[in-house]
Amino acid sequence: MHRRYSPAIVDLGPSEEQRQLVASFTNLLSKASSPEHVRAAEPGGFDRDLWRTLLDTGALTMAVAEERGGWGASLVDLSLVAEQLGRAMAPAPVLEAQVAARLLAGVASATARDALGAVLEGAQLVTIAPRPARHGTAALTPAGAVCDAAVVLHADELLLVPVTDATRHPIANLASAPLADLDVAGGVPLAGGAEASERFEAALDEWLALTASALVGVGVAALDLGCAYAAERRAFGAVIGTFQGVAHPLADDATHLDGARLLAQKAAWSLDGDDARGRELAAMAFAFAAHAADAATYDALHVHGGYGFMLEYDVQLHYRRARGWARVWGDADAGYRRAAAARYRTMGDR
Repeated sequence: MHRRYSPAIVDLGPSEEQRQLVASFTNLLSKASSPEHVRAAEPGGFDRDLWRTLLDTGALTMAVAEERGGWGASLVDLSLVAEQLGRAMAPAPVLEAQVAARLLAGVASATARDALGAVLEGAQLVTIAPRPARHGTAALTPAGAVCDAAVVLHADELLLVPVTDATRHPIANLASAPLADLDVAGGVPLAGGAEASERFEAALDEWLALTASALVGVGVAALDLGCAYAAERRAFGAVIGTFQGVAHPLADDATHLDGARLLAQKAAWSLDGDDARGRELAAMAFAFAAHAADAATYDALHVHGGYGFMLEYDVQLHYRRARGWARVWGDADAGYRRAAAARYRTMGDR
């Protein structure tokens, strides 16, 4: 699934293989992650049948290098899949599991090797905490409510933390995501010191870039719903989509989401190639995608008028996830601060 790029010219147009990849996930998710499936998975936000289907499809195996037992997909490939997962609001923690698997694949230890083997076999769900643990707790860990283990940065150690019902504390949230605070006592060290911090920051870069693509998918799907409704709803004898107050915000949203997609894919490409601006671009992509998805879902919901807030309408599903998914780590402002810190070579406030 690798795509070759010239260092001087970046062509982010999908290859034929990538178009087939997108088509296969789009087809799978249209059947296995319909709005009805998404609703059925609430409030826990985890569809075990969908998770098993995605594992069988190779959603995790593709993320790992071939020499470590995977398929060797690039981050650009994963970003294309992430957008489809966002479009479908898939109630399965694919992105964090992919990032955790990639991190484990890069660690030369028996603990990491055994954990990666269990992940690729589908025997364990391992996630990553995108924020360092504080006072012995990894707060708001994505998939923390359903995972078997989590990769957590605690003080100056990167830990593989086994998770049980006794050590997880599920958190109810707007996006109906399987979030939980995790107790990190009992974690097994994967790396320490500067290496621990470097591996964590690199994994966070990947998570931010992939989450940006997923947020683009959430926003695009909501925009489609808003445009469809605006094209059929009539008021004052005219289709409401002909009113400037309706049409112009939707047009702005389409433009912003296109830009967010391009930035997310450029960030993925940069991280793949160890580009010096990879961290900055990943944070920028996350921030801009979070902002664009917020705006697109807001406008799409309000185009529906009072109907938009009703649970029977699908647009509210996108509205809630656009806000909840991003804030697992931070809002758009946090992304811009990280981008600025990367530009000036300081890591500052994560």
